[in-house]
Amino acid sequence: MKHLNFPIHFKFNIATFHNDFEATDASNNTIAYVKQKLFKLVDEINVYSDKNQSSLLYVIKANKWIDFSATYSFIKDGVEIGKIARKGWASIWKAHYEIFNNHLTTSDYVIREENAWAKVFDGLLGEIPILGIFTGYLFNPKYLVKQGDKNIIRLKKIPSFFGRRFEVEALSDVNDKDAERIVLALMMMILLERRRG
Repeated sequence: MKHLNFPIHFKFNIATFHNDFEATDASNNTIAYVKQKLFKLVDEINVYSDKNQSSLLYVIKANKWIDFSATYSFIKDGVEIGKIARKGWASIWKAHYEIFNNHLTTSDYVIREENAWAKVFDGLLGEIPILGIFTGYLFNPKYLVKQGDKNIIRLKKIPSFFGRRFEVEALSDVNDKDAERIVLALMMMILLERRRG
């Protein structure tokens, strides 16, 4: 994923048995197909170049099994290029993640949920039979990627049937290497947040 052309759209598939989605850029070109391996104790996500899974670009892998404060590494050609860590207790009410740089020592970006109530109502209504399928049109959580006090990128849920569409928009300039790492982090985060409700 080089020279990303924002906005980027994530569209989840509802007709498959996998937790998977396609990522397309502003020109509607596929930049990635993300597929989560099911029935594994340790989360593992494969990021392919397209829906045909012809070329594996990245593997995102958890450092431990089923844990709400796990760290997920981004692996490209067998080399770890960064990671995302969920801030356990801080994420119970409002999503909070840290993205680590390619030296894996300091977090240079933070992902924070803008309004936790949107997700709460989305999750509650989602449990009501029949009404649940329409929550994708009613409550649409947003997440900000920040560097210090500066807003870099926003991921927002787009009103859609079953809430399966998301948009990633750039709010500030970001270099290609960081944009690649941020988009990988958002791919992993959205899989985790959809699982939470």
